[in-house]
Parts: sequence; C-alpha cells; structure tokens
Amino acid sequence: MPKINDYIPIVGDDTIEELKILGEKLKGKVVQHINSTSVGGGVAEILNRMVPLMSELGVDTRWDLLKGGEKFFNITKKFHNALHGISIEISDDEFNFFLQVENENAKAINFYGDVIFIHDPQPIGLITRKKDFDKKWIWRCHIDVSQPQENVWQFLKKFVEMYDIAVFSVPAFAKQLSIRQVLISPSIDPLSDKNKDLPEEVIDSVFEKYKIERNKPIITQISRYDFLKDPVGVIDAFKMVRKYVNCQLILAGNTATDDPEHDKVFTAAKERAADDPDIHLLIIERSHNDIEINALQRGSDIILQKSLREGFGLTVSEALWKKKPVIAGAVGGIPLQITHKYSGILTHTVEGTAYWLKQLLNSPEYAKQLGLNGHEHVKNNFLLTRHLREYFLMFLSLYHNTDIVRL
Repeated sequence: MPKINDYIPIVGDDTIEELKILGEKLKGKVVQHINSTSVGGGVAEILNRMVPLMSELGVDTRWDLLKGGEKFFNITKKFHNALHGISIEISDDEFNFFLQVENENAKAINFYGDVIFIHDPQPIGLITRKKDFDKKWIWRCHIDVSQPQENVWQFLKKFVEMYDIAVFSVPAFAKQLSIRQVLISPSIDPLSDKNKDLPEEVIDSVFEKYKIERNKPIITQISRYDFLKDPVGVIDAFKMVRKYVNCQLILAGNTATDDPEHDKVFTAAKERAADDPDIHLLIIERSHNDIEINALQRGSDIILQKSLREGFGLTVSEALWKKKPVIAGAVGGIPLQITHKYSGILTHTVEGTAYWLKQLLNSPEYAKQLGLNGHEHVKNNFLLTRHLREYFLMFLSLYHNTDIVRL
C-alpha cells in the first residue's frame, strides 16, 4: 500500500504538506465509514485506498459494513435503479423489510466514531441512532439522483434530512434539502494496482491468459454487468463498426456482493454476442482484478463507458489516466470528466457510439491527443489527494459554526 509521500512526484510537495496540516487539525477525531460491501464497485474501491491514507495522516479512520441478505440487496438494487430514474414497482412489504433490516443493523453496529460517514442508500436508516449519540453524521450519495422515482426519493429523504451534511458527486445531483449539502467528486488512486504503470510483459501475459490476440484494434468496456452500463448496447455498437473496421471487443468486469442482477445481465450480453469470436466477455476474478483490469485498459485502443445512467463513472478517469481515448455516455458525472471532442467523446445513442468508434479507429493521432488531454484533466481534478483534502475540510466544517463551506 503506498504511503502519502509516494504521491509527491505526481501532485507535488505543497499538496502533500497541506494534507498533513489538515490531518493534524483533525488529530484525535475518529471517522467511521459504513457501507454495504468491501468488494466490487467504486465505493469499496475508494475506501480501500482512502482509509489507510487518512489514518497515516493522523485521522483515526475505520470501516464497518452493513449486514443484509439476498432479499435486502434485491430491494436496495430496486432503490438504486429507481433513484437513477428507472420506473420500478416497490411494494409496501419491501419498504417495510428494508426498515426492518435497517433497525436490526442500527441495534447491532457499534457507533464509535466522532464522525459517522454513511455511504449510499443501503445503510441510510442507521441515522435513527443519531439521537442516542453525540456524533456528527454524514450521508454520502454516490449515485445519480437528478431525476429519481419520486416515491423512493421521498421515502429516503426523511432519513437524509436527519444527517448533518449530505454529499453529492455532481452539481446536478443536489436536491432541495433542509440540511447542508457539499459537492465532492470521487477520485482514482494513481498508485493503485488498477492505475499504476505496468511492464509490457505483464500486459501481454493478461491478454494471453484470456486468449485475446493483439493483432487488430481492441475496444474495451470495464464495468459490472449491470443493465445501466448497457453491455448489450456496447455489443450492438461494436457490430455496426466492425462492418467497416476489422476490430474486436472486450467486455470485462467483476461482481459486487450487493448487486443481485449480475447473472441476468451477463446472460443477456452473452446471448447478444452469440459466440462471435471477436467479442470477449470476461468475468475477472477478484484476486486478480485490479492488475488485470489495468492491463486490459492499457492494451486497448479505445475505452468505452456507454452508461445509460451513472453516478460518476470512475472507469472514465481510470482510462484517461492511462492516456487512452474514451467514448462515454453523456450522463451523471461523466461530463465532468470529459469535455466533448477535447478530452474524450460524449455520446447519447448506440448509433452515435458506433460513429465515434469508427472515427477514432480511423484517426489514431486525434485519438491519441484526446487521451493526452484527458490525462491532464484527471491529474488536475480527480486524483485521491484532492478527494482527501475535500473530505478533511468537510470534517473540520462540522466543528465550526458556518453556513458556507468552500472546498
């Protein structure tokens, strides 16, 4: 695991020195993160990198998990889709079962932190214990709630407004709330296994493992198998492009323990691929996940993130950090990462995605420049050190009486 000083060559001495000063101001405070899974998905990935660095900077930071079974996570997946604006039926029994699991966890969890940092809807109901403890409570929303299904949002809003602060990733996600809101974008760790430089022989070995030849252009999308990531649409766009350019497609992802839809989506993608030898559907084992994803991105010519809805889409920043041209859906937090035709390409349809794939495959110098511009944008805006700074400033704001927080 990298130490904080290892980031100096990337972000500079001044950035790291400021983090150390902020950490010193928070010394003695305990931050307790709580979410629903330790593996799979962007939240777990960020916390795996952030928790040890916060602790090294002098802020005692720990991480606990909510407990829930298959029925609970099926319900919270419905919440997730509904908050993204997908129309979905949720029964009174399901709402009540959600509350039952929240209450069981609220009684079982030891709330020891000075700051209780709750991530996403799954553990949102733990706030009912706020009245029992003199703590500061933060709810962090990592998903797109700009156009939610109203009954689900109103159900959750009652809990949200019990927190001291609500954190959103993108200005468009902010809501009308009675509590303070803070806008903080997610980040990538440039020194993690998923993002660090790799020797060419490591990249070659991963492609050899999956029996993928590198003798023609490779288009890759790295995502969980989730309908909102539109893997079927990716396959359709690829098939349009291959009529004109001899190329191949990789769809690769792992599973998240709190996402019950994986098998259904993977099956749908497999059926659409129809045993096409140029379409590679990969499920990356967790034990090899980060290095292999890194290698697949670095060995590809173009990276896709054709999301239909998206909280932020960290795979975009991951690919741009590797100086790869990225074509992505113009949804959620992706437009913060990509300026269209400057640091990547934004699309809205399968046909538009196919058009730009063909353009970039036929214009490699332009594609290369998009990747270079994107790398610089990520370096300036979406690295872990910026994320740490903004969290530390937010924690400090909890202990100062002010109505305005400038991060």
